[in-house]
Parts: sequence; C-alpha cells; structure tokens
Amino acid sequence: MALLPVEEARARILDGVAPTNAETVELTAAPGRVLAEDVGSRINQPPFPASAMDGYAVRGEDVASAPTDLTVIGEAPAGQAYDGTVGPGQAVRIFTGAPVPDGADAIVIQENTSIDGATVTVLEAAKPGQFVRPLGLDFKHGEVLLKAGTRLGSREIALAAAMNHPALPVRRRPRVAILATGDELIAPGGTPRPDQIISSNNLGMAAFVTQAGAEPVDLGIAADTTDALTRGIERAAGADVLVTLGGASVGDHDLVQHALDALGMTLDFWKIAMRPGKPLMFGTLGDTRVLGLPGNPVSTFVCARIFLRPLLDTLLGATPKEPTERAVLGADMAENDERQDYMRATMRRGDDGSVIATPYRKQDSSMLRTLAEANCFIIRPPFDRARREGEPINILLFDF
Repeated sequence: MALLPVEEARARILDGVAPTNAETVELTAAPGRVLAEDVGSRINQPPFPASAMDGYAVRGEDVASAPTDLTVIGEAPAGQAYDGTVGPGQAVRIFTGAPVPDGADAIVIQENTSIDGATVTVLEAAKPGQFVRPLGLDFKHGEVLLKAGTRLGSREIALAAAMNHPALPVRRRPRVAILATGDELIAPGGTPRPDQIISSNNLGMAAFVTQAGAEPVDLGIAADTTDALTRGIERAAGADVLVTLGGASVGDHDLVQHALDALGMTLDFWKIAMRPGKPLMFGTLGDTRVLGLPGNPVSTFVCARIFLRPLLDTLLGATPKEPTERAVLGADMAENDERQDYMRATMRRGDDGSVIATPYRKQDSSMLRTLAEANCFIIRPPFDRARREGEPINILLFDF
C-alpha cells in the first residue's frame, strides 16, 4: 500500500476542525491566548491634543519669527490640564503628555527658550502643529486594531490595555491528553533496570502543547498491556486531542491501535511518507481527535511540529504557519528515497549574509541531543536528488 504524502495527511487531520468556544479572560491571563473576536478601541488615543515635548504651549502666529518674548500665564503638567485659554503674546509651561491648552497650536521645546521670571523668550521660530500630538494620532474610537486569530503577546496586551479593554475574548485552550506507552519507560529521577530507559517524550510533549497555547493533561505511562492502555485512553475522555506516544508501529507489543479500536476509534490513516515519523496514526474517538505518534523522541517531535501544531492552531482559531525560508546547504547530501525527510540541522549566517544550513551527519530518530542542539529542519521532498554543498534548499525554522 502506498504511503500517504505529508500534505495529504495534514489536510485529513485538519479536515472539519472547528475552533473551540470563546471565553473572556482578564489581560493578566491573556498572554499566549488567541483572540476569538476582532477588538476595536473604546477611546481615542491620545484623547486630546497632547504635547510631545517639555516646553511651552504657544500660538504659532506669535512665534513665526524669533526671538520673541511671551508672558507665561500658567503650567500644564501631565494629568493636570490648564483650564484657561492662551491668548496673543501668551504661553503656558507644558510637559510631555499634557493636554495642549485652548488657543495654543504649537509647542516650543524648552531648549529653544530662555526664562526670566514670567517672561519666556522663544529663541527659534515654530510652526503650528509643531510637537503637538493630535487627538487620535495613534488610533481612534471604534477602530479595529486586533483581529480574531491573533496570538496575544506583550505588544498586543499593551495595545488592548491602551484601547481601554480590561479583558479580552479568547479561544478556550484545547485540552490535549498525553499518554506515554511502554514497559521500558520510567519517570525521570528513578533508577532504571538494565532493560529500561527514562521517559522524556511525555514531559517534552506537555511543554510543546503549552507553548502552542493549549492545555496538556498528562495521563502518565501505560504498560504494554491492553488493560493498561484501555484505562489510560479512557482517562482522556473530554479531551479535544489525545496524543499517544509509542506503540503505534507493527511490533507484537505495539497494542495502542488495538486498544483504541476496541474503544470505538474510527481510523483515518496509519503510516505516511515521512522520515522520521512513518508510523503516524490518526483517527477519531467520539469528539476527540487521536494522534498516535512514534515513540522515538525525534520522530515524536517532528510529527508534533508537522501535524499536532497545525491542529492546535486551527482549534485556537489561528492560521497554521510554517516558518520556512530558503537557505544554502552546508554539506553534501545523498539522494532521498520515497519519504519526505526532515533533517536536523544548524542554521547560521555566512559572511555574505546568506543562511547556511548544515545537517547533522547522524540522523537517528532516537538522538534527542541533536534535536535540542539543532535550530531548523532541512526539508527534503521525496526522491530528491543528491545535493552538493552550496545548493539552495528549504528549511523549517524551530518555534518550539
């Protein structure tokens, strides 16, 4: 049976996915969340013509030439508007951010003045509008500045606050149940037997899910028995996504698919034309989408980046993104077979500013160290010819 191409597998995983429901959270809880609705400003910013500098608020016609003497009639610190009107030959001492008084239409910076009692001498001419921030310079009431699907970072949070929003409508975090499988696994901190290894994928996957804006639910490690797997899968009830780690291959002890089938999973596909990650499984169990990821650490995270991340983005109402760019190859590569290959590589800038991506010599999918050291994948299409150092290639930047 022909292996399923990566793009078709991803399309089938995303088919029919609807965003989660909206909920309202305070700004302090909004970083990393995804907007569920467009957000418009509730105010004008600034809400009044404001001074952009410390100096003197004046009438432009009075300072069209210099030097000019003006009478200082008051003061306007930020937050304390001067409530009078600036008339001919008059000025108001003003500070950055303060409202420009009525009658004034320009600011003379203090460096261009000298003061003697109540008289200020303007030493340099100014024009109307100089150093005045007009009402609504930044944004105006009702203007939509944040779009649905925006992932909220520090800049977006600051903007929402400036628009006078104490809370925002965001998508509920998808719940992602994570079930590691295998008699060979024990939790970090334990003492493994000679035939055991430390479990890392479940903890790394929980971090991946968190970084993607979802909520991980760690179901622990299930032994390689149908009963243990069934109990673990049943604990995923209510999750938007169930991710199983390991046990999805063809070995006699790879029982995950059998346990899922017995619980009513509808299998969509199993095995794709991809390296690493060929034994990827996808199906649905009620309303829960099931991704059976390979157990080798690199396979797990490559599949998570290529398939789980777009699924979570879609559930959050965000547009899935592939941060790819062109680079030049830093070492020769042999020809590729029928599978799309994602090769761990290090990316650097050459002396001429070009992006150079150099693959690791060893690409064994059990080698987690190189995944941690790498900063990109070199993407090789199926049946790609042998490549020489210096040739252009596509890379996928790490964002996890």
